[in-house]
Amino acid sequence: MTTLDIHTLTILSLLLLSLLALAGLSRLVSLRVQAVTYYVTGSGDLASVVIFLLLLPGVFLHEGAHWLTARAVGLRTGKFRVWPSKRGNYIGLGSVSVERADIWRESLVGVAPLLAGNAVLALIGWRVFATPALLGVLATGELAAVVGSFFDALRTADGLVWAYAVFAVGNSMMPSASDREPFKPVLLYTIFAALIYVVVGLPLEPMTMLLGWIAPAIEITVGALIFLLVLDGLLLAVLWPLEGLLRRQR
Repeated sequence: MTTLDIHTLTILSLLLLSLLALAGLSRLVSLRVQAVTYYVTGSGDLASVVIFLLLLPGVFLHEGAHWLTARAVGLRTGKFRVWPSKRGNYIGLGSVSVERADIWRESLVGVAPLLAGNAVLALIGWRVFATPALLGVLATGELAAVVGSFFDALRTADGLVWAYAVFAVGNSMMPSASDREPFKPVLLYTIFAALIYVVVGLPLEPMTMLLGWIAPAIEITVGALIFLLVLDGLLLAVLWPLEGLLRRQR
């Protein structure tokens, strides 16, 4: 295996791990914000409105990506709703009605917010925060160095404003359960096709070349995701003790 192959696989692994970590952290941040708001105000409805307003730019991007992608692949769209609503044990912050179709088009519509959100994060990270440098710092294995690099990035012009944009978009872009549903069979088909490709012995060079070509873009995205993960982690470090303090005072 060449150095390029190892580097590409490392970046792809970091991308997957970062997205999995973000899925968990995003939920924790949302729950902690709502809990703190509830203990301060005593209103569950107000807690829902606060997290909605906090993530509003990302919610618009999420639902807008659904709508635009659906229109692009020829699907009719209906009601476009951006407002918190109770969905069982969860709170939905928005929704778009899209006609049913084949799993391929439904999958594209479902993952559109994740793709659009990552594109926005990568652009902000690359142009504002120089987040690819975070990967180099992360390679040292020193958490303090990663956090220090994070605060250095925040000191850029309008750093706090752009950090909020990263926070709102990144914590709103993960697909919901209904978004992920049509993607499951597509993922299984893709894995099956990849296994057949390898078993039959078809040449791997085209795939290796493609991955090597897109690796720099993925690296920029991973740097932005790491920036967001550090941001979410620091927020949790503040919100969790605050929630405990407020709970004891009630």
